[in-house]
Amino acid sequence: LPDNGWTPEQISLARTSAADGLERALGDDNSAVAVDVVSIVQWMAGRPLDEPYLAMLLEELALSGDERAPRRRIERSDGEAPVVAVIGAGMSGIATAHRLDQAGIDYVVLEKNADIGGTWLENRYPGCRVDLPNHVYSYSNAQRTDWPHHHSTQDVLRDYFRSCADEWDVTANTRFGVRVESMRWDEDTQQWTLSLSGPDGPDDLKVNAVVSAVGQLNRPKMPDIDGRDNFAGLAFHSSAWPEDLDLTNKRVVVIGTGASAMQFIPHVAAQAAHLTVCQRTPAWLLERPVYHEPISEGLTELFDLLPDYHHWYRLRQFWQIHHGALDALRRDPAWDGPLERAVSPMNDLMRETLTQYLHDQFAERPDLLDQVVPDYPVGAKRFVLDNGIWAETLMRDNVSLVTDPIDEITSDGVVTGGANMHEADVIIYGTGFDASRFLTPMKVIGRDGADLHQRWGDDARAYLGMAIPEFPNLFCLYGPNTNIVFNGSIIFFSECAARYVAETLATVFDEGHRSIEIKRSVWESFVADIDDRNAEMAWGISTVSSWYKSANGRIAQNWPFPLLDYWTATRQPDLEQYVVT
Repeated sequence: LPDNGWTPEQISLARTSAADGLERALGDDNSAVAVDVVSIVQWMAGRPLDEPYLAMLLEELALSGDERAPRRRIERSDGEAPVVAVIGAGMSGIATAHRLDQAGIDYVVLEKNADIGGTWLENRYPGCRVDLPNHVYSYSNAQRTDWPHHHSTQDVLRDYFRSCADEWDVTANTRFGVRVESMRWDEDTQQWTLSLSGPDGPDDLKVNAVVSAVGQLNRPKMPDIDGRDNFAGLAFHSSAWPEDLDLTNKRVVVIGTGASAMQFIPHVAAQAAHLTVCQRTPAWLLERPVYHEPISEGLTELFDLLPDYHHWYRLRQFWQIHHGALDALRRDPAWDGPLERAVSPMNDLMRETLTQYLHDQFAERPDLLDQVVPDYPVGAKRFVLDNGIWAETLMRDNVSLVTDPIDEITSDGVVTGGANMHEADVIIYGTGFDASRFLTPMKVIGRDGADLHQRWGDDARAYLGMAIPEFPNLFCLYGPNTNIVFNGSIIFFSECAARYVAETLATVFDEGHRSIEIKRSVWESFVADIDDRNAEMAWGISTVSSWYKSANGRIAQNWPFPLLDYWTATRQPDLEQYVVT
């Protein structure tokens, strides 16, 4: 609720009391006084917290500095230290490289692009911004007081990750314009050989371990539509947005209404002579009035004036979203309603609330309601934040929403519903990414000639999203089943995983071992637990199409448990779970 449901009188009293308390605490010399951090954290949580929960929150608060630095470190020895290749210089790759460096492990980052940033470098479409509060969508050890917006735009995030990479010397240890075509494990040398292509031609690189930080949303997905190559005009995927694109007086067709499309469609509508939006499935909208709003001058001043206040502000946001509506997205066995409507009474209540929001937004156009209200349970597909701009866009005179199936694409445009021709000068594909095709298009050959993609088929599976049997010394960041749906920031997951990888490799190398491989029994037990819980969630129950699912319908992306479970599992590597050579 706005203002947490407080009355204006209560807000005034709270502000006065806070101002008086701050004036006493800071004093004339503007120096902070000692505070009982644990008591404040538990007050913020509204209840006493047990040790693991409290430890996780204090680590995320990071008042004492870098709380997630690896605790196990090895001594470098004149360039003879084990070398690790990190594939990808996006958010996860930067975090991993920094933690490896802190653990005393030499590394090289291999990046196919010409710069740092990953998805925040590649996706440059208008309206591109993060859909989490920006203070949470940042590294715990690189918090900022000067975020310009509550949800920062692509260029701000790109610059943030670039600055972190520069500060941590990751940029200096990155080879740009280099693609990993394949990698093969050599059992005799206990090393990986990476076949590379780059500015200087093909090359081979031998390393002791590999960390894939290529992410889930890095391979654009183009729809399988008849005649797609016949279109005579300009056509492109949203991740390849042309620079200086001018859509003035153009007839534009957008195919897809996922998260990215719903960000750029309002901007296209403001330019185009006419915009046709081809929607397969509508999204549930979460009201977020400050979605496009700058952070207020008063709050920015408070960050500057009050020492460490931004840490507490960030932690409060983390607490508010860390569990989210996870319980409401899990099936209640006592629920006797249709599962394609909801999976529990709580889920059904969310549905009613979000449906009412759509009714309020489209009150002037009731004819659009049947097209914009989803017919699947809340949580079965990705939520989309909204501040009213979606309804405002679809109700424009120059915008048409089409929900009939697409029959074909011709040289002149898009045909839907059997005979409806939508002429176009430009077609934009907002059709997302091949999220379930992890580590593609690399060819990965592990122990005894095991081909990773043959082993996986359409079912990518990894212990904690990181480790895979038959593939020693290979770890994945933002790997299978580590996507967070509605309960936190993926940066939290990447930080946990990066520390785990760095400490695991430091332990293995420091003790004189050569390789480490997850035991098949541990991997199988983990995958079974993941699958059992995902089968209870809205995204596993509903039959609606979603990028959460692999080609055969298995949930290959999502983490269905609380964040605390992942933090606990990655807090300390347990070599008993591995075969160590």
